Amino acid sequence: MVAQLTKQQYTIEEYLELESQAEIRHEYIDGEILEMAGGTTNHNEIITNLCVILKPSLRKLKGKIYTENVRLWIASAEMFTYPDVMVIAENPEYHGENKTTVTNPIIIIEVLSKSTRDYDLGRKFEYYRSLNSLQEYILIDPEKPLVMSYSKNNNQQWSLTILENIDDKLNLNSVPVELILKDIYDGIV
Repeated sequence: MVAQLTKQQYTIEEYLELESQAEIRHEYIDGEILEMAGGTTNHNEIITNLCVILKPSLRKLKGKIYTENVRLWIASAEMFTYPDVMVIAENPEYHGENKTTVTNPIIIIEVLSKSTRDYDLGRKFEYYRSLNSLQEYILIDPEKPLVMSYSKNNNQQWSLTILENIDDKLNLNSVPVELILKDIYDGIV
């Protein structure tokens, strides 16, 4: 996130109207509108690789994968945001009457950047954890092999797995998919 728009507080309706006409994406957090940072080629390459890896398995499960242009609504924080990748089991649940905003991801993946790293690791994860549907939150460093995967267990507690070797494998808990760092970072390292 880079800059806040001039007005201090916006209604949800004002945000949605502004966002429908905007050329760049913005987050909405409890009345504030914040411009989102742009991505790098590494950032884009990782998102593309994740889609290639995840889509075949999700197709068999009737699951969906959405990337950074589909918005997420988090009611408890009155927040709209655009995760880099979201996985939804079977049918998406929508906020509002159109198909631009979902509410029920089981996996959220963020590719880190210098400007959003601390936010993605801290406050944003706090917001994401309030989603009942969310089972896994994965953070990926775009410059070097580093994947941090948070998984929710049956007691609603989160555990962290850190992978730093290019040959490491991450088995997702919410869908039967194995992510190998070598495939995630294909074309980068």
